[in-house]
Amino acid sequence: MSLAEEVGEVRRGHELDERKLHVFLRETVEGIGPSIAISQFKGGQSNPTFLIRSGDRRFVLRKKPPGPLLASAHMIEREYRIMRAIADTDVPVATSRVLCEDPSIIGTAFYVMDYADGRVFRDTRLPQLDARERGAIYDAMNETLAALHKVDWQALGLADFGKPDKYIQRQVARWSKQYQAAKTHAIAAMDRLMEWLPANVPSDTSTTIAHGDFRLENMIFAKDAPKVIALLDWELATLGHPLSDLAFNCMNYHLPSAMTALGGLADVEIASLGIPGEEDYVASYCRRTGRDSIPNWNYFLAFALFRCAAILQGVYARAVQKSASGESAIEVGRLAAPVAEKAWQLVSARA
Repeated sequence: MSLAEEVGEVRRGHELDERKLHVFLRETVEGIGPSIAISQFKGGQSNPTFLIRSGDRRFVLRKKPPGPLLASAHMIEREYRIMRAIADTDVPVATSRVLCEDPSIIGTAFYVMDYADGRVFRDTRLPQLDARERGAIYDAMNETLAALHKVDWQALGLADFGKPDKYIQRQVARWSKQYQAAKTHAIAAMDRLMEWLPANVPSDTSTTIAHGDFRLENMIFAKDAPKVIALLDWELATLGHPLSDLAFNCMNYHLPSAMTALGGLADVEIASLGIPGEEDYVASYCRRTGRDSIPNWNYFLAFALFRCAAILQGVYARAVQKSASGESAIEVGRLAAPVAEKAWQLVSARA
């Protein structure tokens, strides 16, 4: 669907000080006229996202959510920095305009970028397209991920954007901590994974820019072509292992279609839909990035699912606290346990 169709009224609890925001934008963003109109995108379980209209110009504002936040979460400052840094590479991103870290304007830090007018696909089965178009969309997604992982991050001055060593170990520790901080009830599979993952890290130490949330719905495609025009949601980006992104992108191959919020494809006849299978999709990525094969693939899948479960638990905790950004936060957050259980199944299968 068109991105414009996903905009509605600003939700209760997410209201912005329009007067202060307008004054700030007129001073910092070219194209802001004598008035603005604010609406809110329906998605966004993490960082609330708004459409700003001013005359015939449109911009997008992303901010931290209201209420108490977990440490190192909702890092929109990092989103802004990485999007600025890779603006002139082969990775498609929206043009960033301004970062504001002054909470006196709208209550939290935020940044503004250009509005990318295109299509967003929330359903991984792409029901609105034909088989040929579906295959082309998946290939464009694959091409975008490969392009990201081929970026020379050192040449872009991003050596301090993350630590290039022991990424998996640090991520397991980080998401274990985030999960524990957001824990509302026991999930046995998460306890097992927090013990097993750091003890079985693969020896591959590749380092690239890692997006951290690379999936179909975080891309805007051209209106009339299978081409990515903007990769979104960079708050988890860092220097890290490229296979963590690929595995996160491939999680839906291992989740049931009943998990509609996560785009599960495990029980879908994807071949008849024109969607590539996991093996072909991974092979295309390897061809584009010069890899011969991926040993320990199940480890990276289990790690990706573990991270997803930790994120989902955070969504659930914020929903319980009434500070979640998305309208379906409770339902989405409840998927943490079954996602963790699937990760443990993959670990058991590997063993």
